[in-house]
Amino acid sequence: MAKKTIADVDVADKTVLMRVDFNVPLDDQQQVTDDRRIRMALPSIRSVLDRGGKLILMSHLGRPGGKGFEAEYSLKPAAEKLAELLNCPVELASDVGGDDSQAKAAALADGGVLVLENLRFHAGEKKGDAQFAQTLAGLADIYCNDAFGTCHRTDASMVATPKAMGDKPKVVGFLVAKEIEYLTDAISNPGRPFVAILGGAKVTDKIAVIENLLTICDEVLIGGAMAYTFSLAQGGEVGDSLVERDRVELARELIAKSNGKLKLPVDSTCGDAFKGDCNKQNVDAGKIPAGWEGLDIGPKTAEIYAADVKKAKTVIWNGPMGVFEMPPFDAGTRAVAEAVAASDAVSIIGGGDSAAAIEQFGLADKVSHVSTGGGASLEMLEGKKFEAVELLDEK
Repeated sequence: MAKKTIADVDVADKTVLMRVDFNVPLDDQQQVTDDRRIRMALPSIRSVLDRGGKLILMSHLGRPGGKGFEAEYSLKPAAEKLAELLNCPVELASDVGGDDSQAKAAALADGGVLVLENLRFHAGEKKGDAQFAQTLAGLADIYCNDAFGTCHRTDASMVATPKAMGDKPKVVGFLVAKEIEYLTDAISNPGRPFVAILGGAKVTDKIAVIENLLTICDEVLIGGAMAYTFSLAQGGEVGDSLVERDRVELARELIAKSNGKLKLPVDSTCGDAFKGDCNKQNVDAGKIPAGWEGLDIGPKTAEIYAADVKKAKTVIWNGPMGVFEMPPFDAGTRAVAEAVAASDAVSIIGGGDSAAAIEQFGLADKVSHVSTGGGASLEMLEGKKFEAVELLDEK
């Protein structure tokens, strides 16, 4: 069901409470090192400001203890970066929904922007506390969810707050609308062949995704450390590779019920230590010697996977093929990224490390969509519905 967006509501002279995802990385000097999540929210933010609305932004950052202000988790650096990107003043409340928030919200002029302090400074955020949510809801006339990265959560700002808005408009921002459109369409009506590429460390993290995608995909290509658990399930030798021995039987079951859709690496690039300048060798899958660990898919696998991607009409990629942060073990992930970027398919990068990789390789503008939410995109690929989205206004 299509949800109303921020463009569908009149915001002139009104106050919009917008949940954004400003959970950005900071360096030791409390400077934002990657402003992508802030930039992704700009279209929704500008839509409100350009039409004479007042804007209150709320977000979490990091994992504070929920016992009040902690300087290292302050949203001040994010607010300063936003002011720089918007080229206009951005106020920061010293609390989250408290006296300072309320005073600054009441004083907002049309076109003004206020950022509340870190939502997780308040214990009520993670608990989904109704009283805390009521305080937040009381600040505004319109609620807007533009934080896809937390759409799978039931935090107070995501669920209890829009509920507390009552009959006031509750809409999605452009970012969430785009995420839902791409991920929902990919699952419900994909162009075929439909190829999913799944990597990362653990089978555990991807069980439900693999099971769901096997019912709708034509091929599911496996890479990353979880490939070694599958290799073990086939009786292979994995040396010192990272494996989940308690998931070997599950991996065996997934292979058995995949009807040949599940494709595993045919070779692996190994190292004798977890560092870029270690000794290296390429070996066939299931033949990693003792004292060596698989750190990337091998060149034959990269070639096979690239050919599969080239034939696809829809590609979803979630999880790197190897230790892409540590050259030369980025080669497999790079080969897949380049193949996805060069393909004519609708290509969706499912957030997290895959998004970081596609950015690192400078290919983000060559794919159809890069998700901002690793966990949220995974749950959507599992076929789950999000209460935080379901309760918003229908078109």
